[in-house]
Amino acid sequence: MPFILTVGAILLIALVFGPQWWIKHVLAKHGADRPDLPGTGGEFARHLLDEAKLRDVEVELTGDGDHYDPETRTVRLMPDHHDARSVAAVAVAAHEVSHAIQHARGEPGFRRRVELVRQLVWVERLAMGVLLLAPVLFIFAKSPALLLLQAAAGLALLGIRVVVHLATLPVELDASFAKALPVLEGRGYLSGDDLPAARSVLRAAALTYVAAALATLLNVARWFRILRF
Repeated sequence: MPFILTVGAILLIALVFGPQWWIKHVLAKHGADRPDLPGTGGEFARHLLDEAKLRDVEVELTGDGDHYDPETRTVRLMPDHHDARSVAAVAVAAHEVSHAIQHARGEPGFRRRVELVRQLVWVERLAMGVLLLAPVLFIFAKSPALLLLQAAAGLALLGIRVVVHLATLPVELDASFAKALPVLEGRGYLSGDDLPAARSVLRAAALTYVAAALATLLNVARWFRILRF
């Protein structure tokens, strides 16, 4: 039995952290400086936005992960992608600009994603409130059934985060492979030798939310352990 539990724990760790490690590995692998490229990731993002007639969309440096903010209409890139000349910087910039294009076109999938993310904020707050209040109410009510009900409700709310992350996957795949990749392939921004690397980076960018969903599952499992009684 200890052997089975050990193997199970290893498999769980690999499932949860494997995708995150792979994404970081891909970005680092293709993040080598390329002086032959015509511009940095930030400059490339600005070029693509202007080309798409989205001059009102800003490009900014961030330390909070590469993303497009639909509220402020801003493409935000990490320093390694905003200031660098690399295949990773170019591909990530193209991916995030693709989200700005999805937004500008009013694509249904992107609209649903924005609404889901907006709802997720209060769902997470409610989930944490339910989970933290459950032991307190148990002390006063002395009802294991009440504690179990509250714990189940809180864990279900946390599980919604997994669903939200996975529901955004089609939007991410569209940004990477239906929009960013054709631009990189068809307009000569990258040479043919660089395209396999760009595809790997775009795949990693699209799967970021899957990695986040798996991390959330680990968080749910942690709460199960905390609330055992």
